[in-house]
Amino acid sequence: MRGIRVFLFPSMRGYRGAWAAADVVAGLTLVAIAIPEQMATAHLANMPAVAGFYAFVAGSLLFALFGRHPALSVGADSTIAPIFAAGVAGLAVAGSAAYTHLVSATALVVGGLVMAVGVLRLGWVADFLPLPVVTGVLAGIGIEILVKQLPTVLGLAGGGTTTVGRVRAIVDQIGSLNGWALGIAAGVLSVVVVSEKVDRRVPGALIGVVGATALVASAGLRDHGVKVVGLVQAHLPHLAFPSVKLSDVGDLMGTAVTVAFLCVVQTSATVRSNPPSPGQGGSGEEPRPIDFDVDLATVGAGSVLSGLAGSFAVNASPPRTAVAASAGGRSQVTNLVAAAAVVVVLAVATSLLKDLPEAALGAILIFVASRLFRAKELLAIYRFGWQEFVLTAVTLVVVVFVGIEQGVVAAAFLGLARRVRIAARPRDVILGREPGTEHWVDPDVGRPTEQVPGVVVYVLYGPVWYGNATYVVQRAMRAVQAAAPVDTLVLDAMAVADVDYTGAKALGEMVRDLGDQGTSVLIARASHLVHHDLKHAGLLGALTADKWFANVDDAVKARPQGAYQAEPARGDGGGGAEVAQPGSGGQA
Repeated sequence: MRGIRVFLFPSMRGYRGAWAAADVVAGLTLVAIAIPEQMATAHLANMPAVAGFYAFVAGSLLFALFGRHPALSVGADSTIAPIFAAGVAGLAVAGSAAYTHLVSATALVVGGLVMAVGVLRLGWVADFLPLPVVTGVLAGIGIEILVKQLPTVLGLAGGGTTTVGRVRAIVDQIGSLNGWALGIAAGVLSVVVVSEKVDRRVPGALIGVVGATALVASAGLRDHGVKVVGLVQAHLPHLAFPSVKLSDVGDLMGTAVTVAFLCVVQTSATVRSNPPSPGQGGSGEEPRPIDFDVDLATVGAGSVLSGLAGSFAVNASPPRTAVAASAGGRSQVTNLVAAAAVVVVLAVATSLLKDLPEAALGAILIFVASRLFRAKELLAIYRFGWQEFVLTAVTLVVVVFVGIEQGVVAAAFLGLARRVRIAARPRDVILGREPGTEHWVDPDVGRPTEQVPGVVVYVLYGPVWYGNATYVVQRAMRAVQAAAPVDTLVLDAMAVADVDYTGAKALGEMVRDLGDQGTSVLIARASHLVHHDLKHAGLLGALTADKWFANVDDAVKARPQGAYQAEPARGDGGGGAEVAQPGSGGQA
């Protein structure tokens, strides 16, 4: 039994009775936010509102049982909902039984994939989507959600299958705008925005939904064309495998992989941005270390349970997790309380939702979309560099105009391609000596430097591998030619992490070619790893022990010719910089 207790509810080990009140209050705060949010996400996924409740209960229960993070909230998520909804829509009509079964099957596959990533301890794959790309994906999803919800908040029929088509349909139908629906949406959105500014723990969405529902019921706005959620079937789910064809599951694999990858990325981001506070989830003062891979496997298990319950994939939620923590939650008791409250709503209170206007849910989703479109982050990326911003912009455009799934794939490919391009064309620089010192620095640091006639000190910021070996040798040879006559080339290996076989062979050929021209090659500040690589490549015959030095100045002083005179100091940061790319400098 003790082993079972250790395995189950790990976030509650060392739990204190004094924490119970705070956990209950945090749980009620969380459920006040979660109920309208889960319904809105179900609406976004073209699923019944009750499916959102099932997803929240499944995700919260499984994570409370096995998760390590004391505050992580798991449930229906608006980031992934448009992706699996779009993937399934190509195989079945939204709202049909076949559609529901396919969505549940997708949840099972997503859950299995995320569980596998966690069990195999592959959570590091989340790092392969750089922040500019993630920002572009989220911004694109935000625009997609906004365009899809505009007909709902405007009281229009909508139409179109692409973003452009949906916008065109809105423009064509704008004359039929329903003022009541728009007013309800504007009111709910205003309440949510104001509540967020006052205190994110204030359940603005719940307040807005309750007010909108009361208004529709009392004023009879259904007769004025305001669409409502209608009667929600209240029953607990029956766990069963969805009825789908194996071929349909195969058709959904691309969608499932995309959703699973985003679940891994978002769970990683949520855990990193919401570290446990001291004493949280344990009796000690220091927070207990979090095993991200275990939490990842648990999030995947939540999707599996949700799929068996007839609902959709779940994901870690950054805003709900932040709310749970800021409301004083100390453990997963908070999420258990929230899940229990949702079960009570399912059992006795779904009749209250029949007059809930769809425009209110659309307003909540538009608010979510505004949070996904991170304008400040986009501006920061633009200011950082145009290449990073191009990655973001391309990702955003592909998500909006081609598809979310395709945008995620394109984003991952572009991110990796750019990183490979940087590794294949690393930065390098020709160092200069600070006058009157033994320090060799990058001329770009802004201090005066001088060059020693007949010497080139070349620094490469990166490994020498098969993707850049020819490029690196050409750059070094070009630097020697530009400074001719040169009797010594000093390779400052300070920033070289490793040299592969192809790179070692290319360096060996350069040493021989320069030797034939009367130029000696010396190595400075090489790590034992570089020495090991060159030794096993057979280069130590050409680069003997007397050609390895602890610093650049020692290498320059040991030139075969013995000359050690400098050109006049240059205050403009010159010194051969015209043959090198910009790079961060340092003393040598």
